[in-house]
Amino acid sequence: MGTYTITGQRARQMRVVPADVLKRLYARDDTKGLVQTGAHLALLILGGWLVLETRGTWWVLPALLLQGVFINSLFGAMHESVHYGSFKTRWMADLLAFFSGAAILNNAGFYRHYHLAHHRYTQDPDRDPELITSGTPRTWRNYLFRISSIPFLMIRVRDIFLFPFGFRGDVTYIHESAWPEVRRWGRWLLALYTALIVGSILLKTDVVLWVWFIPLLMGLPLLRLYLLTEHTLCPNSDDGFANTRTTISNPVVRFLMWNLPYHAEHHLLPNIPFHHLPEAHKYLRPHLKYVAKSYTQTHGEIIRSFG
Repeated sequence: MGTYTITGQRARQMRVVPADVLKRLYARDDTKGLVQTGAHLALLILGGWLVLETRGTWWVLPALLLQGVFINSLFGAMHESVHYGSFKTRWMADLLAFFSGAAILNNAGFYRHYHLAHHRYTQDPDRDPELITSGTPRTWRNYLFRISSIPFLMIRVRDIFLFPFGFRGDVTYIHESAWPEVRRWGRWLLALYTALIVGSILLKTDVVLWVWFIPLLMGLPLLRLYLLTEHTLCPNSDDGFANTRTTISNPVVRFLMWNLPYHAEHHLLPNIPFHHLPEAHKYLRPHLKYVAKSYTQTHGEIIRSFG
């Protein structure tokens, strides 16, 4: 069993933002979600067009990588949607959760419950599913294997091909009542992938391969690099000011990831939708222990921690 420190300060920490401000920050907005979704969709269309236009030239490589960034950053859309923060209207959030999850090989129905457990037990080595399934890289070998995305792809095979048929693999960290939703979303996901494959074969086209699957695989390591910074080197504790890292980064990353770089703010107050996280940061910033300027800064710290 891992060491986990209970400070008992979480409730007090959540009251740092004044109640009247918090009430306003909790408000969701369909318009904000539609604008963000529309802008991301436009980037995906642009990226796909660039890939198709540059096939047969060396320019296809940067085009594929750019599209890979646009696709993998849909993690932000999926994450925000399983929290129902992307839209005020819940069916719209579910729709975005499903398709953004599908784009990055995730059963969003499963991810919802996996992620809720992560919030409930953040940095608890025995109960946080992120630590149970991935752990903390302690060596160059662990670090490079994690970034390679091989562990991610192995787990996604389980999600896609086992969950729809009732098999659970070694998953013990989500509630029993969650499994019907996981199976249902898994069946829809498998049906979508089957339709894409069969449709591509019947139409004798490789467009889906070029505008989605190849860029997805190329961009996966970038998403692993991003996600690795959220909690690595933070203490195994319920201290919300210390167990999660916020990374200021730049406006492009914050836009693509639906303001998820404000990650400590999100963990402390998970009901605040993406468009209000920058304001929440102004109130919480003086209290946060880990605020990085960039992702390269954090990865430098991770690498220097290797024994």
